Amino acid sequence: MNTQPRAPVLIVDDDGSLCNLLSSYLSGHGIESHMACNVTEALEAAAKREYSMVLLDLGLPDGDGIDLTRHWRKEHRFPIICMSGRQEEADRVMGLELGADDYVIKPFSLREVLARMRAVWRRSEAVRSPVTRGKHPRAYRFDGWELNLNTRRLFSADGRNVSLSPSQFNLMVLFLGAPRKIVTREELIERTRAFDDVYDRSIDVQMLRLRRKIEADPKQPALLRTERGAGYYFDALSVEEIWD
Repeated sequence: MNTQPRAPVLIVDDDGSLCNLLSSYLSGHGIESHMACNVTEALEAAAKREYSMVLLDLGLPDGDGIDLTRHWRKEHRFPIICMSGRQEEADRVMGLELGADDYVIKPFSLREVLARMRAVWRRSEAVRSPVTRGKHPRAYRFDGWELNLNTRRLFSADGRNVSLSPSQFNLMVLFLGAPRKIVTREELIERTRAFDDVYDRSIDVQMLRLRRKIEADPKQPALLRTERGAGYYFDALSVEEIWD
């Protein structure tokens, strides 16, 4: 776990009382935070400085929090925890699939929010720290594709930027780091865990959605192969590590 001071957390919510309550609670635990009450302020804040995490209300008055989540996942690396009063599972799944790292339902416990923040930081650092230490390559190339570990972007053979959710990025890093090695479902769940009551049931759905992004024919996958009764493995002709 990183012991250095973190960059501030950005709280995005039009409820000023909630923002102040969260900010005060986080401050009491040594976490600096900034506040934005709408999409415009949130975009300006994220463009001006680095944040270690964003707590984002999905029901903002001047825009769609889902669209903001999608935009930020393409432009920034900070983790995102969505906040919403909507309790439907479909809404939670959509937020997570579009790039959020976790989802909390209002009204929530401040202790729960802090616990989820710390869990998301641990997962994020588990993926990023090897890259920071120089023990992982800058990128992987396979069959004309390239996954950049620093920017977390995947480019196709024809140069398209293929958007990946945090879970899908983690899956790609895991598979490319050990091509042709069978990875169990339990390992995959651990690397993509973001919201227990959703992802514990849906690793197969995650794999299907990732196949739709990188396979020529997702129904007959040539890259992300299934080993029945064991798990999955990555079967590219070659995986090249790029260190420069």
